[in-house]
Amino acid sequence: MSRRVLTVLFAVVFMDLVGFGMVIPLLPLYAEQYAPPPWVFGLLLASYSAMQFVFSPILGALSDRWGRRPVLLVSLAGSAVGYLLFGLADSLGMLFASRVVAGIAGGNVATAQAVIADVTPPEERAKGMGLIGAAFGLGFVAGPALAGLLLSFSPRLPGLAAAAFSAVAWLSAFRALPETRKQGQEAVVRRVPLAGARGLGGLLVVGFLTVTAWAAFEVTFAQFLHARFQLPAARVAWLFAYVGLLAVLVQGFLVRKIPGRVPPKVLVVAGLGVVALGLGLLVGATTVPTVLLVLPLLALGQGLVSPALSSWVSRQSPAAAQGEALGAFQGVGSLARIVGPITGQLVLGHWGVTGVPLVTGLLALAGLAVALLLPAGR
Repeated sequence: MSRRVLTVLFAVVFMDLVGFGMVIPLLPLYAEQYAPPPWVFGLLLASYSAMQFVFSPILGALSDRWGRRPVLLVSLAGSAVGYLLFGLADSLGMLFASRVVAGIAGGNVATAQAVIADVTPPEERAKGMGLIGAAFGLGFVAGPALAGLLLSFSPRLPGLAAAAFSAVAWLSAFRALPETRKQGQEAVVRRVPLAGARGLGGLLVVGFLTVTAWAAFEVTFAQFLHARFQLPAARVAWLFAYVGLLAVLVQGFLVRKIPGRVPPKVLVVAGLGVVALGLGLLVGATTVPTVLLVLPLLALGQGLVSPALSSWVSRQSPAAAQGEALGAFQGVGSLARIVGPITGQLVLGHWGVTGVPLVTGLLALAGLAVALLLPAGR
């Protein structure tokens, strides 16, 4: 059953993330039409991640009690409603409402990871988690491209199409995704404290440092390219698509070739080392070809770290608290996606474009140091 479940899950997550990828590049442009003050603008951009921070652990815990399937279906329906509001928005308030609703429903990634934990043995879990990363990569390649095409017809079409993609994802999950939570776990859930997960606190710290570094790099990368190489917006967009394709190749193919006996700790430490190396090389990059050579290093490092960290969290957590543990991990990641962009912009303002890869590289090294101190896991 696991292969069929993983195939269906990949299709569901991909379709939902195509919608996510269609909306994200347009949100700042749509918000600018209402000329909000900077603090309101920042609040709008942070609202999605703030809601994820609050609700991902809650939805994860509910999936442990009620099952993965109903929580995933509710989350996908919420995503469709959020994107529909985005497509119909004619005020700043409606844009806020669309991001808040989508953020509340954004716990579907943690639930999808719990499904993977249910159907894969521990030694194969990092490969399964890599499917989520591949779906993310494909979504961020296809989503912005589709949004660009649809914008030529109407500014409302990308949001409406995003809602349609989430609706199709809901229908696919409803028809083809079985319940994967094992029978009898509900009674166990109340007796297994999440605090019993060995080393989970340290793993959340590693996750926070890693995602903060990556989020700070992501939101300033376009400014880095424009300031250092004077690249126009179109070429910047193509470089982002290039990064998305690299993520698909690494997490969709390379990670799945790594033997299951390799502990997730080894993959996390190696990945963070490669990320730190790539960011360090970006500090001195003076040509676009150099950047093109460095980006595969960053994609490789992040592609190793992301699924391996999720696998490590899963393997350190009780079987009856998989959803709650992975929800907490996603919640910390959402908090980091609030802190990271702010950090990146502050560093950019104080030390310029050279400072961002330097500081984010140091954050990756800090995550590596914490990971080295943690138990290797089961």
